[in-house]
Order: sequence, then structure tokens, then C-alpha cells
Amino acid sequence: MVNWTLLLVALSCVKFSVSGREPEYFSPRSCKELMQRYKTKEDGLYYLSTASGVVYQTYCDMTTAGGGWTLVASVHENNMYGKCTTGDRWSSQQGGSPNVPDGDGSWSNTVTFGTAEAATSDDFKNPGYYDITAEDVAVWHVPNNERVDQWKVKSFLRYHTETKFLNSYRGNLYNLFKQFPVKFGVGSCPANHGPSVPVVYDVGNTKSNHNLYGPNIRGTSEPGFITFRAINTERAALAICSGVKPTGCHNEHCCIGGCGYFPEASPRQCGDFTGFDWDGYGTGVGWSASKQVTEAAVLIFYR
Repeated sequence: MVNWTLLLVALSCVKFSVSGREPEYFSPRSCKELMQRYKTKEDGLYYLSTASGVVYQTYCDMTTAGGGWTLVASVHENNMYGKCTTGDRWSSQQGGSPNVPDGDGSWSNTVTFGTAEAATSDDFKNPGYYDITAEDVAVWHVPNNERVDQWKVKSFLRYHTETKFLNSYRGNLYNLFKQFPVKFGVGSCPANHGPSVPVVYDVGNTKSNHNLYGPNIRGTSEPGFITFRAINTERAALAICSGVKPTGCHNEHCCIGGCGYFPEASPRQCGDFTGFDWDGYGTGVGWSASKQVTEAAVLIFYR
């Protein structure tokens, strides 16, 4: 069997000559670039390089909707009872405090953490999140702690955008969240939400997506979208609403990755999965999300 990781390391060091000039080195910046240049067709872990030469490992989806999708981040909740504590890297590890209104600020900084192989067991963010210039995103919901070779098989919801919306935000979520900061008090609901982008489903559909959330959320949201920087009633900002566009303002029950401060019953709303357990952990009643979506990592890809 071909070891694709080792093959990529070799390919990344290959010299090539351009129009008689001195030989140059090529290191792929994204899975799309890797696929186009080397005709790579297998899903799996590969090495990529940033513009500054930092080499990192990530997962490439080379088969969905034409392939070329680069995993840049995962949001994973390891403890629904530990609100804004250690491990909640996409919200706050410092507790819910008005003195830290943007929490850890991971949505708009260049801090990286975790490993690609453990992306369903811990939060993950690689340099591609801010280095890659992309047009669209894809999202996978994969049960916690699944091994990398089982992600695609075990995923129960997968969708992607096709509108090239990232062209309006300098090519990635890092820049999008610079324009729409995930920070307490930056606006009100619904006037100051970020963009809602329609999605195409690769696994699941609008009905199965909507049913992952409690009935109260189903009554105040529309499935078939990914929404960025949704603000709730209390002016707290949520980073991503997974597969839905809010039509109400209790967005902490269907959106992930929060700011550093949630005024209502703080810290009950705080954490990477915010208020998913409002009416009981995994109950799927009232404002609570289902156990299936609560116990799954959210993987984010660029292309």
C-alpha cells in the first residue's frame, strides 16, 4: 500500500524549472492545490505548507463534490458541565467574564492547537485556517473520538457551500471574523448577524439537520444554511450556526463557538457548545439539542 504521507513529503521537496530560471521548490498550500498538481484522489492525512514555510499535517477530503477540501479546524465539546473552562478553546477557557468579552479569540487570531488525527477528540486549528485563500466551506458532524479512517463513514451530517462566498471576506474565516468579531456587545439580534450562506447536503438533509435541535429552536430557525456570527438576545455572539439560519434570537441553543461573556444565567450559556443542554443534556426537548449532535465534533473544511 502506498504511504501517501511519505509520498507527499517527497513531492514537497521536488525541484522544478520554470522557463529556464533556477530550479524552484513546490509545496502545496491546500488540498485543492495538491489534488490539481499531483492528481491525488485518496482521502487521508497529508502535509501542507504555509506561505512562510510552516509545514503542518491535516486531513484532505479528495472525493466529496469534486474533492480538494482542506480540514482547517474542529470544534469539540469534551465536557458540557465545564462551562468556559480548560479545553473550550473556541469560546473561553477563562470563565464567562465581561472583562474578557472575546474570550480566547480563536476565531480571529493565529493561535493553533490540537492535531488533525485527534480532531474528533479535541479542539483543532491549523495554520491553514488563516493562511489558505479559499472560496467555500464544508462542515462534517462526526461522533466524538472516531478514528480518522472512520470519519466519512460515521458522519451523520455533511454539507458544503457552493456560492464562493469567501471571496467577499478575503478568502477565509479568519478574515470573515475580523469583519464580524465574535465578541460580547458588538451588536444586537437580529440586526447585526453575519452572513447566512445556503448549503448543499452531502449526507443528511434539511429535515434531519433541523431535527438535531430541540423543538423551540426548530420554531425559530430555518435549515439549509450556515450562519456566521449570530448574536443572541443578551448581545452575546456565537461563531457558527450549524446548518441553520436563525429567525429568532435564542441562538445559543443551535450555534457553536461563543464569545467570552454570556450575561443570562452565566455561565450556563458559556462554552464551545453554549446552551445545547439548556433543558437537559441530550434530551432534544425544549431548547436542548439532541445527544447525537451534542456528542459530535464539528469539522470545518476550506476549498
